[in-house]
Amino acid sequence: MKRLGSPLVNFYAVEEGGRWTLLDAGVPGFWPQLAENGIRPEAVESVVLTHPHSDHVGLAERLRQAGARVYVHEADRGLATTAKPSGKNERSSLPYLRHAAAWKLTAHLARNGGLKPQPIGEVTTFSDGEQLDVPGRPRVIHTPGHTDGHSVVVVDGALLVGDLLCTLDPLTGARGPRLMPRSLNRSTAQIGESLAKIEALDVETVYFGHGEPWTRGVRDLVGAARVAGAA
Repeated sequence: MKRLGSPLVNFYAVEEGGRWTLLDAGVPGFWPQLAENGIRPEAVESVVLTHPHSDHVGLAERLRQAGARVYVHEADRGLATTAKPSGKNERSSLPYLRHAAAWKLTAHLARNGGLKPQPIGEVTTFSDGEQLDVPGRPRVIHTPGHTDGHSVVVVDGALLVGDLLCTLDPLTGARGPRLMPRSLNRSTAQIGESLAKIEALDVETVYFGHGEPWTRGVRDLVGAARVAGAA
């Protein structure tokens, strides 16, 4: 599995027989990274989204127009196709502006076209527990809380948790396993419930939308994140 993106925003790619699946899709400014990593747009067969926030869907519509199919959990279909949330997150973002990391992320997204949501013209939805018939054969597990349809992906012997957890808080800059900040979550309490769905997975390596990979197993990751909580 290839890790792409930047020190602040990650997305991933998995190859099978010359065909590719993107796991999340970064921001629009990351488009040149496909060629830099030997990924031809026409060889991208699918884009599997953990959730359709603006920093996870940036290449999705352009790849869909090139022939890829975009997958998202059924509960996030509306957010993916309209880029308009159906409700509010549990806390305002304003208090986080005291952190330099929040301004750094905002500037990074602005430079790369990631502040304006990118609606996706058409999506294919999946349900909890499905194994998708796409390169890499990813299995999805519904883990709501960050968004209603947020899902993690088991693929290539690893776990991609999207924004269920992070090892770099994108708004405070804090490092180490933790929940995403409350201003980015629909329900942090629901995230706690979702963690119970993954902590028994027999997977050592975990990848995140924000932060460095974790290689000490899911149970230790979940335990450490519960202790740290959410800012």
